[in-house]
Formats: sequence, structure tokens, C-alpha cells
Amino acid sequence: MPVKESKTELYNLDSSADISEPAEEKAGSHRPAKIFERYVQPCVAELLGSALFIFVGCSSVIENVEGTGRLQPALAHGLALAIVIAVLGEISGGHFNPAVSVSVFLIGGLELILLVPYILVQLLGGMIGAGLAMTISSSAEYSNATGAAFNVVKNDAQVASATVAEIVMTLFLTLAVCMGAVNRRTSSGMAPFCIGLTVTADILAGGAVSGACMNPARAFGPAVVANYWSYHWIYWVGPMLGALLTASFVRLLLGDQKTRVLLK
Repeated sequence: MPVKESKTELYNLDSSADISEPAEEKAGSHRPAKIFERYVQPCVAELLGSALFIFVGCSSVIENVEGTGRLQPALAHGLALAIVIAVLGEISGGHFNPAVSVSVFLIGGLELILLVPYILVQLLGGMIGAGLAMTISSSAEYSNATGAAFNVVKNDAQVASATVAEIVMTLFLTLAVCMGAVNRRTSSGMAPFCIGLTVTADILAGGAVSGACMNPARAFGPAVVANYWSYHWIYWVGPMLGALLTASFVRLLLGDQKTRVLLK
């Protein structure tokens, strides 16, 4: 295995690929290190990155007492995500979001064996990040912001619009990830910046409709810590449907020859 692999190479479902390795590595002399780097390190990176991203995101919502509206949370979420992707992306792919992991898996950019562990550590990271945000916040500010849990949807009349908003915004986010960081033909070194900007744009555009979650881990962590579960399912159904739509677009229409299933 090469010393440094791109995200598209490291998380490839094609386990039959012939990987050239020195004879001593084939003999298993470096097997524990390879297992650690391939399976343990990525999960640790996803845990740490999710915790830091969600800590910053939750804190920006809780501490948003200056009347900045959606601007402060939008910038905080977007910048934090861009940073953790840039810093940890070469280890894990920089998902920090179950919807992203599902979409990347479906287009062939993540091994099946890592999908469930990724989602579990992302949820755990969400709880850690939300817990840290609660620790540094005053009780009054924390209570006023419902612990940064998503509380925009107040009644059933808002459910449809919030769900559609989450689907479309997550489609935009996962498309930026899949096309900017995974699809070989369109991948770019600017992917962390573009993905962070996508989150910022989504929050500015749809924050008043659904809260602009796009990330079940971002919803789950504060919900657990603050014990606030009203309409929580929206922040799973919407993002996961958005991820499925992105995977469909990439697999059927937008992907390169290796990724597309039609007209290869």
C-alpha cells in the first residue's frame, strides 16, 4: 500500500484490487500497523472531528445573544467543518456526518466495514461536542437555546416544509462532498473550503425553515444532552433522503466512468 493514499483510494469498496506491497508487508510483518491505520485511525478521526465541529456549532447557537440571527451559527458551522476536513480528511475522508458517510458509501468511496462504525462514532462525537458546549455555557443561555437542539419546527404544519428543506440542503452538501472530494474527475484540493461554504450557505438560506441541520449527528448530540426530541425524526429522514438522492445523481448521471453504472 502506498504511504499516502487519496480519500478516493483509501475507501474503495473494490476489495479485489491488486495492491502492490513489499514482500515483507505481504508476509504480515506490518499487519497490525496497517489495520490500525486503515480501520482504527479513521474512526478516531471521525470521533474527534465530529466532537470539535459539533462543539463549535452548538456553542455558536447557545452564545448567539448579540442579535446576529443566522450569521453567527452559519459562519461557525461552515468554518469549523472546513477546518476539521482539512486537518483530518486525509485520515478518514472528513465525513463527520452520517448522511455524508451514507452517500460516500453508496458511490463507492467508503468500505462497507467502516460505514456503521463511522456513524456510531459520529453520533458519539455529537454527544461529546454537545456536552462540552453545555459545560462552557451559562444555564440561562443554554436553556434559552434549548441546548442548541433543533427547535424550529413547532407544529405539524411546518413538518413538510422542514423535511423538504432538509432533503434539498443535504443534497447540496453531499453533492459538494461526493463531487468535490470523491469523484475522481471533479475532485479538488478546494473541497474542504467548498464543503464548509455549502454548510454556511445552507444555514443562511434554510435556517428559519428547519434549522438547517443536514447532519443527524449534529441533531442527535444536543437532543441527548438537552433531552429535547420534538420532531427529531425530521433530522434523520431529511438528510438520509438527501444523501440517497445525491448517490442516485452521481451513480446514474454525474459520476466518472468508474462511478457511473450507466454508459460506462
